[in-house]
Amino acid sequence: MKILDNIEIIDLALKYKEYLIFGDLHLGFEESLVSQGVLVPYSQIDQVIKRVNRIIEKAKPRTIIINGDLKDEFGRISQQEWRDSLKFIDYLKERHKLIFIKGNHDTILEPIARKREIEIKERFDIDNISIIHGDVLIKNLKKTIIISHEHPAISFRERPDEKFKCFLKGKYKVHNLIVMPSFNPLVEGSDITKERFLSPYLKDLKNFEIFVVEDKVYNFGKLKDIK
Repeated sequence: MKILDNIEIIDLALKYKEYLIFGDLHLGFEESLVSQGVLVPYSQIDQVIKRVNRIIEKAKPRTIIINGDLKDEFGRISQQEWRDSLKFIDYLKERHKLIFIKGNHDTILEPIARKREIEIKERFDIDNISIIHGDVLIKNLKKTIIISHEHPAISFRERPDEKFKCFLKGKYKVHNLIVMPSFNPLVEGSDITKERFLSPYLKDLKNFEIFVVEDKVYNFGKLKDIK
């Protein structure tokens, strides 16, 4: 489904021309959960690669952009993060150019990226689009901004205990703004109808359009009308 101009939603990714954008993979998140006493199988990397592969087969990109938070731990690289990140990178690098945008969880991503000769950027501009993680304000951005970081999801009155991952489309000052959901299946997301916002690019979402991703993409219109 087209979300803006030539930007298309394909499952939990965005496609623009020959570029395909993913956000917030949080590889290694299982190890973080286990350390907190939550027992989950260490199988997310295989699920992530399988889902990414389906999207790639449909989008046929030349370049893949990871819009921040490839890994989960802030202050170290866990054994699982080393293993899963390199497995994921090696899978993608067989056929595609890779670009990493630095996220707030990527404070120690450089050793992984350096091992595979991948440059980490603060931003990446394509035509009139700026792709940034969205955790800090950046100057001189293009007309359209794409961020991740927020992990948007939404619940509905009829099913209050269930959240659905979604894309958001609205405005930040004079810019078009698109917000991407988390790609990691274990990171459900923050309910935009209830929770405070993490990103400085988000204040009032009532006029933002909601695009829910389930078996297909559903345009639910503006948040103020859903409420």
